[in-house]
Amino acid sequence: MKEGKNLACARIENERILRRETVHESPKKLLKCPICKKPAEKDKSKNPFLPFCSERCRTIDMGAWLDGKYLVKEGEPNPGPEY
Repeated sequence: MKEGKNLACARIENERILRRETVHESPKKLLKCPICKKPAEKDKSKNPFLPFCSERCRTIDMGAWLDGKYLVKEGEPNPGPEY
């Protein structure tokens, strides 16, 4: 038995149903890789490069940080946990 849920959808025009479809929605969740926008597996055991899709994209992102292409705005200091 498949996991997930079935979604019913229909194309309606001028109050007439033109076509009905049942679409199975998979429980498998994917993220978009922030570098190449390809699907990236959300499960860390299946994708050790999370949130990236590959080692290549992870390396490109690290290079961008090291080249200063990403900046973190300075503002109010983030208060640490109070003990």
